[in-house]
Amino acid sequence: MRLSKFISITVFITSFSVLYVYQQSEIFRLAYLGQKKQATFNELLDKNTALRYNIKKNSSLVIIGDRISGTNEFQMPDNYRFVKFVSSRNGLKLADQNQSRESLLARIFSLKREAQAKTINP
Repeated sequence: MRLSKFISITVFITSFSVLYVYQQSEIFRLAYLGQKKQATFNELLDKNTALRYNIKKNSSLVIIGDRISGTNEFQMPDNYRFVKFVSSRNGLKLADQNQSRESLLARIFSLKREAQAKTINP
């Protein structure tokens, strides 16, 4: 009886030890896998930041202005003409400049409905 009890205790301790070692090795394996994924994530995040910087740099107004003025010979018009559109059932129509009336609210508070832009010539 004592020998069977010794063998059963030895088998139990051995199997417990094997399971403990397996658990510890899985913890280390998953930790290394997590570090590898974190490194990949950081690399992709750095690439994303670089791409966003390139997009911002290439879409800046200075770059766009250089491309327009350098390739297409962009020029500002010599004379200006303001056009007013009026919405109707058929869509937008060109309003007659002589017959256009300001709204009552605009006349009361002296609100202007047109915005005028002027260029600065260096």
